[in-house]
Amino acid sequence: MPQGTPLNEAQALDWLRQLEDPGQRYYAAWWLGRMRSRHPQAVPLLIQALAERGPRLDATSGIDEPNPVARNAARALGKLADSQAIAPLLEALESSDDGLREAAARSLGQLGALKARQPILRRLAPGPLVAGAPRPGTSRLMEPCEALLEALGGLGWQEEDGSTTTDREPLLAVVRAYGDHERPLIRSAAYRSLLQLTREDCWGEQLVKLLVHRELQVRRAALLDLGVTGWRPAGAAIAQTLAENSLKLIALRGLVENSPARNHTSPSPSPEEVELLLAMDDLL
Repeated sequence: MPQGTPLNEAQALDWLRQLEDPGQRYYAAWWLGRMRSRHPQAVPLLIQALAERGPRLDATSGIDEPNPVARNAARALGKLADSQAIAPLLEALESSDDGLREAAARSLGQLGALKARQPILRRLAPGPLVAGAPRPGTSRLMEPCEALLEALGGLGWQEEDGSTTTDREPLLAVVRAYGDHERPLIRSAAYRSLLQLTREDCWGEQLVKLLVHRELQVRRAALLDLGVTGWRPAGAAIAQTLAENSLKLIALRGLVENSPARNHTSPSPSPEEVELLLAMDDLL
């Protein structure tokens, strides 16, 4: 637990209420999100914190990012499953701070905020050579493409009125373009999104190819992305990936829990699920 972290919910709420110490507000927002606080004041206080803009905290805090309180508030709101957060997170998605946009996009995806689909698509629409271009002087991109792509895939095709999107090609064309991005983490996010949106095996196969990438960070990302999609043909490749067993277990569990083929009414696992569970046992 980070030094200076609140010890309980009451203290976290007190730290978030006060305005004198941004470091305490930063850790309070983190704590409330991590602990999935259900206190009735948690979401309103986090929404207030989301509007805060300020410089990096002092060097002694160990926190080096712009608008640290707002970013942590955005991250926390995605974990609390409260629709009150959607409108302020949509506002944060329009911020000039790309890190805040990233946090807002991830949280909107976690909340299943269908209103976010078009704003997210609008940010990705300029394509990998514009939205996905390197930001001058940093390692970041002009847009937080990884977070935007992941959120878009998670939102699926349901419309706000309960109907299903019929004209899907414009959105898919935008996402497919990022499958050729020079950065493998962006490609992984694009493949994940496309697999969620189309269930076409070719995108799962592209993710499996990333499981043998020379960079461990890429292999880790592909593991987690496959777990989120629940694409079960990846089971054997996941078990053999050169990465931490803990991550492989998370991915395999995702194949069991997130697959569209899962029968939630059956009292016992299917033969396919038994095979995945045995692969998990082998990693323990």
